[in-house]
Amino acid sequence: MSKFIAYRCSLCGTEYLPGQVTYTCPKDGGNLDVELDYETIQRKYQPEDITSRLDFSLWRYEPLLPVGIPKGDATPLHLAGWTPVFRLPRLAQKLGLKHLWLKDESRNPSASFKDRASAILVARAQEINAEVVVTASTGNAGAALACMAAAVGQKAIIFAPKSAPPAKVAQLLIFGAKVILVDGTYDDAFDLTVKAADEFGWYCRNTGYNPFTAEGKKTAAFEIWEWWIEAHRDWHQEGSQLDNHAPLSIFVSVGDGNIISGIHKGFKDLLRLGWISNLPRIIGVQAEGSAAIANAFRAGTEVITPVSATTLADSISVDLPRDGVRAVRAARETGGTYITVPDDEIIRAIAELGRMGIFAEPAGATAYAGLVRAAGTGLVGPDDPILVLNTGSGLKDIRAAMKAVVEAPIIKPTLGAVKKIL
Repeated sequence: MSKFIAYRCSLCGTEYLPGQVTYTCPKDGGNLDVELDYETIQRKYQPEDITSRLDFSLWRYEPLLPVGIPKGDATPLHLAGWTPVFRLPRLAQKLGLKHLWLKDESRNPSASFKDRASAILVARAQEINAEVVVTASTGNAGAALACMAAAVGQKAIIFAPKSAPPAKVAQLLIFGAKVILVDGTYDDAFDLTVKAADEFGWYCRNTGYNPFTAEGKKTAAFEIWEWWIEAHRDWHQEGSQLDNHAPLSIFVSVGDGNIISGIHKGFKDLLRLGWISNLPRIIGVQAEGSAAIANAFRAGTEVITPVSATTLADSISVDLPRDGVRAVRAARETGGTYITVPDDEIIRAIAELGRMGIFAEPAGATAYAGLVRAAGTGLVGPDDPILVLNTGSGLKDIRAAMKAVVEAPIIKPTLGAVKKIL
């Protein structure tokens, strides 16, 4: 029997059988949560059954996923997830912190966090025999879909705003997707994608619209859970009393809201199974020019009022977040909060992470920029354990990266010219 037993509307709580709906709640348009057979999973599996697996990808968590592992030889679809966590001692010292790590999602096959969702979506498309998968994207979600689809020969169509960074458009084309550039915003592309999917019978991957996107993104929470178990062991070996520390604080950049809500869902799954006793503190970070979810959180409401998004962090530039309600809850229900940062601080964050050997795109650096603000205002304390999520590679947006550095000088090919520069 499938582990996937129902959908539940995040707004009205109505439950639907898997075959009754596909995308959002017919009653109120609310995002649907995928309900698994938690009782059966709990009876059949223990944490050690997961952590002892030798599959070092998101598919090690197949017992906790609503789709099965795709058949066939190893492909990029089988390699998404299981990204590394690095210590950042120099940045920790600069910020007055003792325990700082970064999880680097740029190590995914298409170099962004979005591979997690796309791997699950393509697996789902294969299960339901979808001929075409379509999505709207500023670049990363589309590149992830194009990459995962190419790995298994799945047809993919991407609608992207014409302003998408050229490097991201190049990925879409190289992976063989049908790419259509829209003379408008991401939100325009999103709406057009939904209409096209309805008209032509395509399977729509849109973030914050298809319930399976959060199921892919929740796998990051499972990896953080495993890593945190090891961190506990390491600290105990060092003689540190970890139990006396505050809960782990996770800094996540937020655009549509689906990454932060997916991570929240992953930890809620673990809590429901009894595999953790409490939730980590999840802190969302938005660009000041695209802060619809942060605005709602600060107002104490779940009503998401659209903004006219203006930020160089294209991956989180969204007028109307499609997963805003669950994104607000991710912070509120975990004792977290929302922080907003201006573009100039995002640019500085790119440079600071770069000097640590981490090349982050603007959206990825936004999470670290939020931590800088949090540390400066006392929102996090020196003893708090902190994990920052870098959601994508800086190679995705070279134009933004060049704003963070001084251009290299051009010299004559002589030793004298070198000495003059030095």
